[in-house]
Amino acid sequence: MNKSQLRSFHTAAELGGFTAAAKALRISQPTVTTQVRALEAEYGVELFTRLGRHVQLTQSGAELFEITKRMTLHEAEAREYLRAQSGRLTGHLRLAAVGPFHATDVLVALKTQHPDVKVSVLLGNSQLTLQRLLEYDADVAMIAHFDDDPRVEMTPYSHHQVVVFVNAEHRWFDRKSIRIAELQDEDFILREEGSTTRLAFEQALVKAQVQINRVVEIGSREAVWKAVEQGLGIGAVADFEFVPHPRLKTVEISDVEITTNYRIAYLKERRNSRLVQTLVKIARAIGDRKLPR
Repeated sequence: MNKSQLRSFHTAAELGGFTAAAKALRISQPTVTTQVRALEAEYGVELFTRLGRHVQLTQSGAELFEITKRMTLHEAEAREYLRAQSGRLTGHLRLAAVGPFHATDVLVALKTQHPDVKVSVLLGNSQLTLQRLLEYDADVAMIAHFDDDPRVEMTPYSHHQVVVFVNAEHRWFDRKSIRIAELQDEDFILREEGSTTRLAFEQALVKAQVQINRVVEIGSREAVWKAVEQGLGIGAVADFEFVPHPRLKTVEISDVEITTNYRIAYLKERRNSRLVQTLVKIARAIGDRKLPR
């Protein structure tokens, strides 16, 4: 086994094919195929199932891919460390976040202070965001709902109220607030399972013994807003996520406090990464202004 074989395997696994790996590595496709087959032959394992031009990882391949992900991260951190000795911060930081709102604040500050850093953002609900962090697909996560995990360190970032919002034809459009009991049997457009806002909202409904009519479940904030605008039902959102719109209006729930708490998370094994710690430091500075006093 040599480094070139592992690099070819890792890239093919990451991109889903030998041709794509060859383009990314700037070598020929037969070279990638030969290197992967040599790796399989040397250890008597099958790493890929060939499906025409595409490949699919076997169980052995998937387990090796988890190892090569960590190896790739460690190589990147070594380059990051050496470049840091020159006094400038470079590298590629991958941020997983539950939404663009917080992520944008942090990324603007990061790029302003360290313009040589390349940044990628992966958006998804809290469940997917945590999964990306644990599977080494992200370096830092901005996440809301979080179950303690011994592999992860986290720090508070912000605290927000969950509100409902209605369209211009709804009878509550001119109201500032409602009581939670008034939600009984109302039609709602909800985010998908794994959404922190949905989880906090539904827990409050259960506690208040209020039942709503779940009209549709949509895995996109933008699609929820559009469905509410067109009158399909009511939506629930963290207050900071609501985008002003002439046909939409938020309504507070006056007698119950429904909140979401956002955190910055990263793997403990990467606590010494200068790139990770720089982003965490920036996020903490911004988050201090968003936390309740």
